Formats: sequence, structure tokens, C-alpha cells
Amino acid sequence: MWTRDRVRLDADVYRPAAEGEFPILLMRQPYGRAIASTVVYAHPTWYAAQGYIVVIQDVRGRGTSEGEFKLFAHEIEDGYDSVQWAANLTGSTGAVGMYGFSYQGMTQLYAAAAKPTALRTICPAMLAYDVYHDWAYENGAFCLQANLSWALQLSAETARLKGDEAAFCALTMAAKTLTFNETIPTRSRVLSELDPTSFYHEWLAHPQPDAYWENLSPKTYLHDVDLPMLHIGGWFDTFLRGTFNLYQEMASRSRYRQQLIVGAWAHLPWGRRVGAIDFGVEATTPCDRLQIRWFDHFLKGKDTGLLTEPPIQLFEMGTNQWRSLNSWNSAESTAFYLSSTGLAGMDDQNGRLIQNSKPQTPNSFDVLVHDPWRPVPAQGSHAAFPTGSFERSALDCRTDILTYTSGPLIEQLHLIGEVILKVYCAADTPSFDLCAVLSTVSPNGEVYNFAQGYIHVQPGQKTDPLTFALQPTCICIQKSHAIRLSLSAACFPAYPVNAGTGASAGETRLIDQKVITVTVMCGGGSAELGENYLSHILLPII
Repeated sequence: MWTRDRVRLDADVYRPAAEGEFPILLMRQPYGRAIASTVVYAHPTWYAAQGYIVVIQDVRGRGTSEGEFKLFAHEIEDGYDSVQWAANLTGSTGAVGMYGFSYQGMTQLYAAAAKPTALRTICPAMLAYDVYHDWAYENGAFCLQANLSWALQLSAETARLKGDEAAFCALTMAAKTLTFNETIPTRSRVLSELDPTSFYHEWLAHPQPDAYWENLSPKTYLHDVDLPMLHIGGWFDTFLRGTFNLYQEMASRSRYRQQLIVGAWAHLPWGRRVGAIDFGVEATTPCDRLQIRWFDHFLKGKDTGLLTEPPIQLFEMGTNQWRSLNSWNSAESTAFYLSSTGLAGMDDQNGRLIQNSKPQTPNSFDVLVHDPWRPVPAQGSHAAFPTGSFERSALDCRTDILTYTSGPLIEQLHLIGEVILKVYCAADTPSFDLCAVLSTVSPNGEVYNFAQGYIHVQPGQKTDPLTFALQPTCICIQKSHAIRLSLSAACFPAYPVNAGTGASAGETRLIDQKVITVTVMCGGGSAELGENYLSHILLPII
């Protein structure tokens, strides 16, 4: 097809082996259209066999499409043109739906923003509603490993398309063997030299949520868009914040069905195993069949029974079954208070989590010392590779990780919703980071993470208390197991090592990284605060 500015965009078209007219399913992606997101979805031939004309298109400047690729810059106009073109293909009913995850989820939102008349519904999966908060940065912390590896991948593809074999090989090697030993660790010398126009440099140059991010984010353009949407997420997906933010916004104002499904999945694949945990046969993705039910209803007018079912389906880890809900985050928050005699970093049995009971030890606190020479390593969760749940009892033995563990549960505990940490803390540097990990502890001492959060504390930021969200969750913790909160001042290389100076991630030099001492207050009084500082975590107990 040709865009309004006469750029040719190429697509593969898959048709049913039958006569008649059929609705269109459109996917717009930057990775070469032969892949067609088959890392998580069935092949387009399967969708075509269900009675749809399936169009898989290379976005501008990718695959064999003409033009120059610039991250998200042309997706609104090109998305509109592509939807309207697809609607007029031979054999089309004129009704178009879109599907796809990650970048392919973003292209759905950008296309919807232009309000093409043929677009009837979308199925956005694992994406950023706000590119700054949901993708590039998490609570002010640059998502280093995910951002840099993806930037190198896209730059390598650009070099391949240009026929620059030397650049392609160098960028591919850099992507598969990430290192952070440059003068400024977040700045890849290979990327700077071989692709100085990469979006990555812009993302580092804008460490605050300014107009740059507003212009980039789908959130800016969707305020008056209303379509039925099927939202897809994963408990260990790095874009889960975006999935929930989009769903909650649309569910609060839409006239149409907004449906949400979240599985025990990482960004990819969507199978029964994520990290070291096998969640069973029920955890395998039902999304292909669900999307066909969705498209049959909204593109073919069939009664598939969807509207009689609860709009939310969540996979509950622990019971390894799907749960249906009518609303999200309806559980009442229950406080678990941090308690310690000051040895929570020395003995993983010393720090305690106490449900609904404030610690009795007066003026108790824990001190952790972050050494940039040996920062706490990232292990699983949503922000590091590999992603998922891993056994971390050995990691929790480090003295620069504070652990607070509940007593063994006397009955099953179901958590469904948002997790909020409120911790009173201070550091001896202008800036510091805090990583919080929630895990289950089995009677034999095995520890498996299920939710994580991270925050970059800037100079002058309020820390009385420091409040931030972990990943939302849906889990059943078994009887006789315990809950553990682990706190550290690093999670590298998922996020950069904080030098303590207050400089942004794109300006911090390796040589400036300092030892940082962080004090976490558990209970008692403070002359400065004039009140008890009772650090606690709020858990959504059903």
C-alpha cells in the first residue's frame, strides 16, 4: 500500500480457503513480517482458517517497507492509512480489528488515535500507555537492561537493511553480550558510534517526564477514543504497568466492553513455565482462541457468550487456576509491619513481617551498605533477563539485602491487586535506589519471588515515608508458607547502579559510583518526624 506521503508499506495477506467476504485482522510490526508475533501467537494461517483475512505489515522503514524508521513517529498517520487500505481489500467486509503485543500493541493504540472508520476493535497486549512511566523508566529509574538490549536489536536490524555487515555483527554481539564498563556505564560505545540517531540516546537525555514523553505516549492521543478492547498482560511482563493503566482508564469511561486477561507469563513466551516455576497446563496461553471469540463478536456479530462472562480473567499463581472477577483491585489492603532488632541483613530469620500489629521494639532500624563494586544482582522478576520466578534463598543471604519474613501461615492467603510499600528510610548521599522483592518462603526454606518494585530516589525527594508500588499480583500463598520482603539498594543490570551523586543515568560516570549507606526505620519515634515511623507493606488480601 501507499501512505498519504507516497511511502510504500509492504504486507503479507493471508486469506481463508473459502468463498465470500471476511473481516480483516491487521498487525503492524517492525521485526520483519514473516515473524508475525509467532513468539506468542498462532501463525496467521491459523487465524485465516477461522474466517479472517489476516494482514501482517512491515511498518515504515522496517522489513521491505520504504521510508525511514523513527520510533513511533509515523504510526498514527500510517496506522490510519493502513486500516483504511486493509478495509478495502478484495473480499473484505470493511470491518477491521487489530492484534499484537509489545510494539505491535503500540501500533494499535496509535492507529486508534486517528479514529479510522473501519477500525471496530483492538486487542492490545503488553504495551506502554505512558512511554516514560510504563516503559523507559520505573519510578524514576532507567530500565537499563531492557532498553539497551532492545535499542541494540533495532539498530542491528537497521544495519542489516543497509547491508552494513560490520555494523550488524558488532551491534548483534553487543546485544547478546551486554557490558556496562564504559566511562558512563549506561552509554554503549558501539551504539553511540554505529547508530547515533537511536531513540536510546533521547531516552537517556530525558530523565524526567517532560514534553518529549508526552508527544511520544499513546496516552496523549487517546482521551476521546472509545473502542471495545481486549487487554492482555503477564504477571512477570515488564509492561504490566502499561497494561493495567490502559485497562483502568478505558474501563472507567468506555461505552464498550473492556476485557482483561493476565497470565503467569513474562514478555515472551506465554507458556506454562516462567523462570524456574512450572505453573501447569492451565497456564498455557488461551489468547488465540479468546481473540477469535472476541473478533467473532465484534467483527462478525456472533453471540460468543463473552458479554455474559466477568470481564477480568486472572491466572492465580499457587493454585495454578484462572479466576474471574468483575472489577480490579477491589481487595482491602492489609498492613504488614517491618520489625527488626537491627540484624535483618545478617540473619534472614531476624527481620519480621507482622500482620496488623505494630512492632513493639522502640527506635529499631536496619542499616544496609551498598557497594558499587559488587551491586546486588538482578534475578528474575519483570525487569531482568531471564524473567520470572527463581529460587533466591542464596541471594537473600547477602548482607546488603534486608529481609523481613512473616510467620508460617495458618491458612491459605490469596493476594489479588496492587502492592504498596511505605518505608521510612534515609541515605548518606543525595540520591539512592531501593529495590523491593516479595517472595514466598516454603517450610523447607526455598524462596521464590512473585512481585518486585524499584524506585530511584532523587535529591530532596520525600522519604518519610518513601511510597511506591510493586508489580500487581494474583497469588495464593499456601498454608505453612511465609511471605518475605527483601530490600536492597541495587538490582543490576536491570537498572543502573546509582552513584549517589544525584546525576541522571545518562550522565553518571563509572568512577563516581560511591558506597551508599541506607538506614531503614522499622518502628519507634523520631524527634525530626514527630511521629512514629512504622514502615509497612500493604497487601491486597481477598
